[in-house]
Amino acid sequence: MPEQRRFKYSLPYWCLGLTEWNWDIHRICETAKELGIHSLELVPSELLLEVKKRGLGIALANNGMPDPPFQKGLNNLRYHEEVIERTKRAIDECMEFDIPNVIAFTGYKWTNAEDPQSGEISRDQGATNCVAGLKHLAQYAAANNVTVCLEHLNTRDGSHPMKGHPGYHGDDLDYCATIIERVGLPNVKLLFDCYHVQMMHGDLIRRIRQHGALIGHVHTAGNPGRAELDDNQEIHYPGVMRALKATSYGGFVGHEFIPTRNPHEGLAEAIRICEA
Repeated sequence: MPEQRRFKYSLPYWCLGLTEWNWDIHRICETAKELGIHSLELVPSELLLEVKKRGLGIALANNGMPDPPFQKGLNNLRYHEEVIERTKRAIDECMEFDIPNVIAFTGYKWTNAEDPQSGEISRDQGATNCVAGLKHLAQYAAANNVTVCLEHLNTRDGSHPMKGHPGYHGDDLDYCATIIERVGLPNVKLLFDCYHVQMMHGDLIRRIRQHGALIGHVHTAGNPGRAELDDNQEIHYPGVMRALKATSYGGFVGHEFIPTRNPHEGLAEAIRICEA
């Protein structure tokens, strides 16, 4: 593997461990090492020590919420206490295992996140609640040198629980960016997921240039379908990654796609494409 790369790459655990591939943590770690990927991400708490024992870092922590972790979020005061407490525990794990980032979500727009018939929280109120929650978390995270990364998700694809999230409040990138700007703290950043941004907006390069200073973590996947970064999908990742590098981005790029073929080959191809 080349020693100098444009980016630091990470491998999200769920793409191989919680899909039809059903790989165990040993196989995931060994695959990452074979590919020169030095970090995993979104690893269950009970497996963090196993990852460290195998000599790999962890780029991004879960927020500690039960699955699905993006449903009950900071936009809803009904869930604030639980989300904040669980995220704080995740930040404690970040400190213990030297994890630089923890993920955060707006949550679903419904008053009862599990019931679309329960009524909706307004976008303005959801944003205000997110700002308050993120400020609280940022203060706790700062003491542990951890960055809180708010993720934008798409609401267009309802075909699979990990391909789209109908009802998610933060489905507009500018909406999420405005929340982060209102928080105004250096350790609250944007998780820029190229797949979700393409689904909702397109115009990836312009949006990277517009919001580059806010980006704290990046995810890739092919669109449509959240599969490999190959020529069967529409995102031109060499150009997107060059635009990202031009912003002086120094964080991780997590290849968060659901493999449709040999995962080792797909991941190696993703790295080649992003380094082109």
